[in-house]
Amino acid sequence: MLTRMVLVMATVAIIVIAMPRDSREGYNIEKGKPWRYNNITAPFDFPIYKSDKVIRAERDSALMRYEPYFERNDDVEHDRVRKFLTDFGDGIPGFSDDYISIIANRLHALYQRGIMGQVNYSQFATDTSRIINIIEGKEASSASIGSVLSTKQAYQQLIESIGTAVGDTAASRQMAVQLSALHLNDYIEPNLICDTARTSTSRDEMLAQIPLASGVVQRGQKIVDQGEVIDDQTYRVLDSFNRELERRRASQQKFSSTVVGEIIYVFAIIFCFTLYLELFRRDYFDKPRSVAMVFSLILLFALATALLVRHPVVHIYLLPYAMLPIFVRTFLDSRTAFCAHVACVLICAVMLQRPFEFISLEIVAGWMAILSLRELSQRSQIFKTAFFVAMVSLLVYIGIELLHVDDLQKFDWGICYYIIASAVLLLFAYPLMYVLEKMFGFISNITLIELSNTNNPLLRRMSEVAPGTFQHSIQVGNLAAEIALKIGAKSQLVRTGALYHDIGKMEQPIYFTENQSGVNPHDRLTPVESAQIIISHVTEGLKLAEKNNLPTVICDLIATHHGQGKAKYFFTRQRNEHPDDPIDELLFTYPGPNPFTREQAVLMMADSVEAASRSLGEYTDENIRNLVNKIIDQQVADGYFRDCPITFQDIARAKAVLVEKLKTIYHTRISYPDDKQQASAVSKSN
Repeated sequence: MLTRMVLVMATVAIIVIAMPRDSREGYNIEKGKPWRYNNITAPFDFPIYKSDKVIRAERDSALMRYEPYFERNDDVEHDRVRKFLTDFGDGIPGFSDDYISIIANRLHALYQRGIMGQVNYSQFATDTSRIINIIEGKEASSASIGSVLSTKQAYQQLIESIGTAVGDTAASRQMAVQLSALHLNDYIEPNLICDTARTSTSRDEMLAQIPLASGVVQRGQKIVDQGEVIDDQTYRVLDSFNRELERRRASQQKFSSTVVGEIIYVFAIIFCFTLYLELFRRDYFDKPRSVAMVFSLILLFALATALLVRHPVVHIYLLPYAMLPIFVRTFLDSRTAFCAHVACVLICAVMLQRPFEFISLEIVAGWMAILSLRELSQRSQIFKTAFFVAMVSLLVYIGIELLHVDDLQKFDWGICYYIIASAVLLLFAYPLMYVLEKMFGFISNITLIELSNTNNPLLRRMSEVAPGTFQHSIQVGNLAAEIALKIGAKSQLVRTGALYHDIGKMEQPIYFTENQSGVNPHDRLTPVESAQIIISHVTEGLKLAEKNNLPTVICDLIATHHGQGKAKYFFTRQRNEHPDDPIDELLFTYPGPNPFTREQAVLMMADSVEAASRSLGEYTDENIRNLVNKIIDQQVADGYFRDCPITFQDIARAKAVLVEKLKTIYHTRISYPDDKQQASAVSKSN
């Protein structure tokens, strides 16, 4: 009970944590398409918000007009001019002493005009008429950005102004070259420093003045009618309505109540599904892999749905939900597949905006997947299932749409493409089935059919090394599969298991009668030695099965096909040869265990009867019937079937099948009459 409670709580917790919180409020708006929901009238006043594109455009326009703040730093001029006079106190090589004062005066004039850093100038000087605010002390003045200089412009004007003083063009160019060697740009630094705090405040105030709405919808005003095509204006109104719903939800602190509702909803569904397993499929809890697979699949699709709702990169109908019942039906049963699918769909639907349509479509799709895939044994069955699922899903969707629209031109055909694409994705169930088999230890009919291929290296080797055992295994497989069909067990499993149940005999094939040709090596061994060799074919078979990666269920069939029975021939021989000596019965007992599934019990019965039938002297109905009854009744009396859920009715049907099949196998053939005319002709010729 504790395990079940932890399973339910963990599943509920994971799903609720993954659920999107804002997917069910508001509406899904598709511009240019008909409105799918009911008529909407404004239940309260709300503003018509501008689109993000319009707001961005208005903000960009405002940012082009706002006036940044720069602070004039006179210390920069004093420092740079003083440094220039210090560096060239002894004069400038190649220039008269007058040029020291000329350059110093030019630097002063440039700093008085104002020099701005190159980065700030590039940022704000896209329009030279733009106004900036220059702060000097406690006073601020306005100036156009074209009236100030960047550091690059200040250097160029310094050189040009000195050259202009010369007058001669050729001489001014020569002087410019000489001046460039003086690195006068070292004496030019920005003295207009951007006041980031005031600039940011000014910009934020201007952006805050931009209205986010362009109108108001009053309470009681019609917003949209069902079937109406959504134009730009209606789209903005509906989008504003959605925003207002979200704002009101946040202001009313509905988050906690939403989470509580989700917990109750998901818990109720998971609890009901777990209760179904407890009441009708309790045996699945004895095999943790079964419950783990079902709950993992429900979690996987729930998480995938939550992810697509949060990040709608593709349409939700592209997700192949019908894959879940296909997997559960293949590995477990139809009823569990349908219940698991319904639970998954109901959980996923609560995350969507149109849950009724989703529930109707996906439940019918899963239903059809279960009905069309009663037993997966061929690849073509997946194609048929995908086709039927697509057809029934399209019919359901078209039917729902016709309930809401009165004009086929308003019909949204795009969803049909997603439904068809989802059906195509169902084809991936075939390769994914292999992944589930490896993850949870299941085995599908497809894998069993592949294993029963006689070209399999292990079976081919057995046909060459132990041909008698190989033929015996085929006969046992046919008998066991027929019994399984009659009693409702897994026929393909028992047929495949029968092919491998005696693979251990390949290690010493000559010690088994079906592979002998006149010489019996047991004649030279003691009964104990012979019994050990015979019994070892079970343990050797398990080693071969493990080495060749055979599934666990096949290994179980190998281990249980003799149960904990005895090698009776050698046990009886030992007792007859040594009547006065105590016998260690364990030396003559198979390691077991006894069968614990119906398939294992069927294989034990078919194996024992088929082997014993070869010793019958005459194959009459009475002899065959007596043999079958004797062997199976003895197995029942010895308690071999106490641990498996096989009934007396199943055993009776197994007996009937074995009798009929053995009579067919060993029926008496008619003898063909001699051709008297041909015999007469031969005698005359002689």
